[in-house]
Amino acid sequence: MIHPNQPLALSAAKNASTVVVGSPLLAASPASSPAAACCSSQLQQRRAAGPGRRGAGRLAAPRCSTIEQAAGVSSAVTVDRTLTVTATVTVQPPIGVVYAARGIDDLTDLIGKTLLLELVSSELDPRTGKEKETVSAFAHRTMKQDTYEAEFAVPATFGPVGAVLVENEHHHEMFVKEIRLVTGADDSSAVTFDCNSWVHSKFDNPDRRIFFTVKSYLPAQTPKGIEALRKKELETLRGDGTGERKFCDRVYDYDVYNDLGDPDFKIEHLRPVLGGDEHPYPRRCRTGRPHTKIDPRTEKRRGPVYVPRDEQFSDVKGMTFSATTLRSGLHAMLPALEPLLANQELRFPHFPAIDGLYSVGIPLPAQLAAAGAATAAASSSSSTNIVGGVIPRLVRMIEDTTDHVLRFDVPEIDEEFARQVLAGVNPICIQLLTEFPIVSKLDPEVYGPPESALTKELLESQIVESVTVEEAMAQRRLFILDYHDVFLPYVHRVRERPETTLYGSRTVFFLTGAGTLSPLAIELARPQSPTRPQWRRAFVHGPDATASWLWKLAKAHVLSHDTGYHQLVSHWLRTHCCVEPYIIAANRQLSRMHPVHRLLHPHFRYTMEINALARESLINADGIIEESFWPGRYAMELSSVAYAATWRFDAEALPEDLVRRGLAVRQEDGELELTIKDYPYANDGLLVWNSIKQWASDYIDFYYKSDEEVACDEEVRAWWEEVRTKGHADKKDEPWWPAVDTRDGLIGVLTTIMWVTSGHHAAVNFGQYHYGGYFPNRPTVMRKNMPVEENKEEVMKKFMEMPEHVLLDTMPSKMQAITIMATLDILSSHSPDEEYMGEHAEPAWLAEPRVKAAFERFAGRMKEIEGIVDERNNDPELRNRCGAGIVPYELLKPFSTPGVTGRGIPNSISI
Repeated sequence: MIHPNQPLALSAAKNASTVVVGSPLLAASPASSPAAACCSSQLQQRRAAGPGRRGAGRLAAPRCSTIEQAAGVSSAVTVDRTLTVTATVTVQPPIGVVYAARGIDDLTDLIGKTLLLELVSSELDPRTGKEKETVSAFAHRTMKQDTYEAEFAVPATFGPVGAVLVENEHHHEMFVKEIRLVTGADDSSAVTFDCNSWVHSKFDNPDRRIFFTVKSYLPAQTPKGIEALRKKELETLRGDGTGERKFCDRVYDYDVYNDLGDPDFKIEHLRPVLGGDEHPYPRRCRTGRPHTKIDPRTEKRRGPVYVPRDEQFSDVKGMTFSATTLRSGLHAMLPALEPLLANQELRFPHFPAIDGLYSVGIPLPAQLAAAGAATAAASSSSSTNIVGGVIPRLVRMIEDTTDHVLRFDVPEIDEEFARQVLAGVNPICIQLLTEFPIVSKLDPEVYGPPESALTKELLESQIVESVTVEEAMAQRRLFILDYHDVFLPYVHRVRERPETTLYGSRTVFFLTGAGTLSPLAIELARPQSPTRPQWRRAFVHGPDATASWLWKLAKAHVLSHDTGYHQLVSHWLRTHCCVEPYIIAANRQLSRMHPVHRLLHPHFRYTMEINALARESLINADGIIEESFWPGRYAMELSSVAYAATWRFDAEALPEDLVRRGLAVRQEDGELELTIKDYPYANDGLLVWNSIKQWASDYIDFYYKSDEEVACDEEVRAWWEEVRTKGHADKKDEPWWPAVDTRDGLIGVLTTIMWVTSGHHAAVNFGQYHYGGYFPNRPTVMRKNMPVEENKEEVMKKFMEMPEHVLLDTMPSKMQAITIMATLDILSSHSPDEEYMGEHAEPAWLAEPRVKAAFERFAGRMKEIEGIVDERNNDPELRNRCGAGIVPYELLKPFSTPGVTGRGIPNSISI
């Protein structure tokens, strides 16, 4: 139970060793017992202080004092009464952990020295002006599972408890969920300290963990008794910037992305350092690992990637997704499947063979079953095989046998090319066409003539209505998906990879009277080189079979461009990568007691861990992204180029993003008018955005009564300064960084961060299997050039005779397809312990009635959005989300069940 009236005001206990009073511990009362009674109730001998321990870590004994009257006629002895306070500690044991020190720890539990707790008063001692002596006691295991209990004798003048210090006497860490303090037997006095954190063993670190009251305080409002603790905790979390981090550490610091490849292991794994003038990039969490010999700038990839202990996955989440999932699962499955597939053609022979992945499946080789059996035996797992343990949703047992197949679920996709730029997995790249003729901004001396092949005559020949290009632009009806300038510098380098090609591309769409987009033309371009001139060509819906097949091939190339940009920029860069600096800075500069920290904390859950795992197995040299997406070794470098050219914090706000891309116009009253009325991502996204903004506004207005209070908040100021100057150091001097010196400014920044971690990420992540699981819909790599690029006789002959085979030759190989399909299934899945927007309130929010009411209103709005989304998906007037064969747009529907559902907005970037 969380008492709404924080902080703790303890009432007196009823027992023989204390004086019974009706007033709370905070209040003073006249003496009612002699000094001898006080002295006889003194506690056990004080515990000697360890290094770095507050108040010397001692057990405080009751004090006796004598007050002589001025006349000297009589004297009275006043006694500080003691109150009995019971602390109940609830822990969560790690699942399946067995370690050698367990026997010693059981003995520690037996003698009642599991956890040493210290209560810290919020008040200063009025006689000395210093912090009051802490009151300590050991917690012992109770008969109730996962519960420990301690009893304190506390002076009645102790005042509100502002913090609890915890020392773990075990040899192994413990996860402490909460500490509940009760005075006497009066449950109405109960106050809960929300912990939900790992407490390290004192043998790993002698410093005690600090847990603050759930009442939030701005820095200037911090009770004097815990001011020093507030500062000390932040100093601990910052560390000193030296040394290699240990598993149990809770240190947050910055580093560049220099751990994506290990050239000492393989020189081909050398990758450029991302972060700095040459390759601007956000910063990641520092691990302190040593650097490689071949490249002193590159960090060794040795052991698991460190993230602060509280940022690591819960046991439930860890079993759902972890580095083991990718390394031991996919990396065991794919090599085992490779010999089986090697006996067949590299590509799929025909489209029915692709369909067979969803109906018949692929028989799993015997060695996988054997490996899985060994793994199961070693871990006492019930998994049938190693693949089943990783992607059990995709593994099916063949009826009436013990054999298994890898069979993919049929994704809920369609083949509407244009509709998916508004209601697919990457709906944030389409832009209003505002300049014509279209001209490249790249250096023509390097890349060739800048003029586009998309001419006025060509576009007007494809527009179904009688309008010119100029008229269509004036009516805001022409849109572009532009991957020309960003990809063109990489074309020749990507083509050096075997079985991989790339173009720069532009696709122009026309907004029809029905509110849908119609693709007009696609331009594919290859830059000039020292040996060949520039090549570019426009493709349109043609009147004959040849033009139709060329259009299909051109569409496939554009879809692969969109897929690569989505994964590297819309998804990884703009959510995972750019958010990590906010998390690091928040933990370094915002106290756990700060209301802004408590507002943002749910939005940061698991992000640093999932990012570390991505560096370990997804975006690393020869990782899944490099192996199966067309950029290959240039993938992360390309995301750095996009960061330098396009990322700006203010444009991460959904309304500003829509305005910047020309998809919305801001009216005089501040409201947005969408350029495309039926734009599912924007329509649903603005509902979520506005709901988040209202919640943030209600929250901030409760804690800050004026703009001056915001401007004077030293912790918020330091946090935002560090985000800009350290976390995004390569953009620190940009003029667009918003200020946080007013309530509106702070609300805007918080709303943007909360949106990016929730709605934005949900929109670009949880539809990956739905739209990419059928890989022809979103190919991750194209292996062959357009047959008309060189017009070679043998290539053109094959194209004219068997265009379907040319298309299949161009798309991903069997191995690439299976790798990506299995990966997208994992990445699209919700964990069983997922926390969705508006679903769970933090204890600190419940402790303040007005904040609790504001959250309940927020939760109600999110539930309303569920219904609105359903109504829109059933409205036949909204043709981009309702119609025969059209997948309903549910990516911004707030809630979901576990698994791959294509809906649900978690608070945080947790996968």
